Amino acid sequence: MRTVLRRPDFRLLFGALLASMAAESILLLALAIWVKDLTGSDGLAGATIFAIIAPMTLAPLVGWVVDRYRRRPFFVAANLGTAMLLTPLFAVRDRADVWIIYVVAALYGLSYLTLSATLSGLIRQLVPSELLADANGALQTVRQGLRLGGPLAGAALYAAVGGWLLTTLAMVGFVTAAAVVGLLRVAEAEPAAATLRWPAELGAGLRHLAGEPALRRALLGYGLGSLVMGFSESLIFAYVDQGLDRDAAFVGVLVTVQGVGGLVGGLLSPAVVRRIGEVGALAAGVTFFGPAALALAWPDLRLGVLALLLAGVSLPLTMVGLATLIQRRTPPRLLGRVAAASEALVSGPQACSIGAGALLVGVFDYRLLFVLVGVVTTAAGAWLWRGRRLSPPLGTPAGVPSPRRPHPAEHLTPGPTRL
Repeated sequence: MRTVLRRPDFRLLFGALLASMAAESILLLALAIWVKDLTGSDGLAGATIFAIIAPMTLAPLVGWVVDRYRRRPFFVAANLGTAMLLTPLFAVRDRADVWIIYVVAALYGLSYLTLSATLSGLIRQLVPSELLADANGALQTVRQGLRLGGPLAGAALYAAVGGWLLTTLAMVGFVTAAAVVGLLRVAEAEPAAATLRWPAELGAGLRHLAGEPALRRALLGYGLGSLVMGFSESLIFAYVDQGLDRDAAFVGVLVTVQGVGGLVGGLLSPAVVRRIGEVGALAAGVTFFGPAALALAWPDLRLGVLALLLAGVSLPLTMVGLATLIQRRTPPRLLGRVAAASEALVSGPQACSIGAGALLVGVFDYRLLFVLVGVVTTAAGAWLWRGRRLSPPLGTPAGVPSPRRPHPAEHLTPGPTRL
C-alpha cells in the first residue's frame, strides 16, 4: 500500500477523496436524524436511506453518461455539482420542509453513483494494473476509519448547531475534492463515439457483466450474500436488547468494534488479492461474514466482539476484490457503465434485505435469523471460492493454476519439454 501512496498523482487523488469521504460520512446519518427531529417518525427517518438508494435504478443511464466524458474533468464537475445540490437544505425549517431533505437525499444518491463510477475509471488511468488492489485497499481503509467517528461526529454537530453547519461542511468537502483533483495532470483521450443504438449502449455494461465469467460469478455470489447481509442492520439491535440486555446506545460500541475490523481488513486486502486473486478475496470476505453471524446467534459479549471484528474485516475484502476485478476485466470505454451497474446490483439486494430484516425481526427470533444469515453467506462464499481460479493472482494466466515449486528430484530427471 505504501508503494501506491508514493505516487504523486495517486497521493493527490487520495487527498481529494479524504475530503469528499469525510463529507459523506458526516452527512448520511445526519439527514436521517434531521427527518426524525422534524417529524418524530422512525419510519420517515428510515425512508431517507431508501431515498438515497432509489437512484440505483438509473445505473445504466448514469454509467453511459460517465463513459461519454473524460474522467478527470467529469469528476471535478460532479463534485462541484454535489456541493450545489446540497444548498436547498439551508431552506429547511420545519416538518413542512421534509420533502426538501428527501429530494436532496435522492439527488445525493444519484451523485454518489456518478462519483463512484467516475472514480473507478480515474483510478484505472492513474494506477498500473499491479497496484490497483493497493489503491482500492488504501481508499477502503480510509473509508472504514471515517466510519468509526464520522457518523457520530455528524450526529453530535447536528445536535449542537443544527443542519446548516453540516450542510456547509459537506459542501466544503466536495468543493475541496474538486479543487484538488483539478490539479491532477492526466493524459486522457476523448472517448470514442458511440457505435451502437442508444438502448444497446445503455445495456453494454450489463452485457459485459453477464458475459465475463469472473464478473458474472462475483456478482451472483455477492448478490446472494447481500440478500441476507442487510438483516444484520436490524438484528444487531435485538442482539443488544434481548441478548445482552443492554441499552440500544451500546450498538454504537459494537459498530466501533466492527470499524476496527474494517481498518484491519482494508490494510490486509491488497495482500489477500495478490495471494488468491480478486474472486478469492471476494469469496473470503463473504465467507467471513458467515461465522460472524453464527456467533452472534449466541448472546455472549466476548464472542460478539470477535464476531464483529470478523464482520468488519469481511467488508473491505469484498469491496477491494470486486472493485479490482471490475477495473482489470473491463475495457476503459465501458468502465463507467460496468461500475455503475455493479454498484446497483450489489446495493439493490442490500437495500431490500435491510427492509426485510426490519420486518422479520418482529416476527422471528433474532437468533434464528442470524443462523439463516450465517448459513446463506457461508454457502455464497463457498460457491465464490470454487470460482477463484477465474481470476488467478496477478502474473498467473487465467485458467492456469499457480506454478508450484518443483521437487528437487525433478531437476535430476529428464522429461518432455513443455511449451
